[in-house]
Amino acid sequence: MLKIDTHAHFLPRDWPDLSAKYGDQRFPVIHHGDDGRHRIYKDGKFFREIWPKTWDPKIRLDDYARFGVQVQVISTVPVMFSYWAKPHHALELHQALNDHTAEACRAYPKHYAGIGTVPLQSPSLAVRELERCMDQLDLQGVQIGSHVNDWNLDAPELFEFFEAASELGAAILVHPWDMMGSESMPKYWLPWLVGMPAEQSRAACCLVFGGVLERLPNLRICMAHGGGSFPYTIGRIEHGFNMRPDLVATDNFRNPREYLARMYFDSWVADPRALRYLIDTCGAERIMLGTDYPFPLGEQEPGAGIAALGLSEDEQARLYHGTALEWLGLSASRFNGA
Repeated sequence: MLKIDTHAHFLPRDWPDLSAKYGDQRFPVIHHGDDGRHRIYKDGKFFREIWPKTWDPKIRLDDYARFGVQVQVISTVPVMFSYWAKPHHALELHQALNDHTAEACRAYPKHYAGIGTVPLQSPSLAVRELERCMDQLDLQGVQIGSHVNDWNLDAPELFEFFEAASELGAAILVHPWDMMGSESMPKYWLPWLVGMPAEQSRAACCLVFGGVLERLPNLRICMAHGGGSFPYTIGRIEHGFNMRPDLVATDNFRNPREYLARMYFDSWVADPRALRYLIDTCGAERIMLGTDYPFPLGEQEPGAGIAALGLSEDEQARLYHGTALEWLGLSASRFNGA
């Protein structure tokens, strides 16, 4: 059965050293050590170690073949967003990343689809780069962060970007980044364990309550990490909407539960029971395989969560590839022979 991993991160082996070029250590840089290790530094300190499978498309294919997964939808790592930077500086980095993603997709068209990245701190530049991704690079859409500096995703400034994405038929992956609580709860990896799911719920609520999805019904939004805490607290969110519409329903009067059928979600929720709930609540037609490859917090055996549920063949087909193809706007024939 065709399996498409919609949440797989990809970086070049090297990218422009904007930290040195612009004298700003907030830009991520890559160091390849004599010890054979590859480390990203940001703000002058260690951020994350990565491995050749992060950038080598052939190594990735061989790695995934062990699990019967034929296709990855590749996207950058959120630390690269650099929304805090001057827009044209960030654009320089985004274009390098998008060119690299497109190169892998051209080299292995039956095994990769790609979504780019855009400098959302300047919505007009973001629209231009989105158009380049779609029209020139043949990517399927872009990945964005759960917020953009002080803008949540309902910010009026961002609407022109979402409008352009809808008109272009771009797939949008919303990924948590710059997690809330990083300053107040830095211990125990809590920004990733607690802040990350909350980021996704904040993003989803802003898209819903801010009326973005209502005004753009054809916008194809996928919430990474199973939507974070949003689907699992929808009862509380709906209750607040019903009981205090004066506070909650100020910009959109439609019940938030209805939007579970308008969003897409990846399957990486780390617990088969949580995935079962997600399917029961949102429907298999809204959920697709996603792993957060190749990082430790992701699904280490791609597709294992779906396989554990004992789903029918039709349901498995929907989660393994059917929903992904719909979100991407692609036909299965693109990957024939994968």
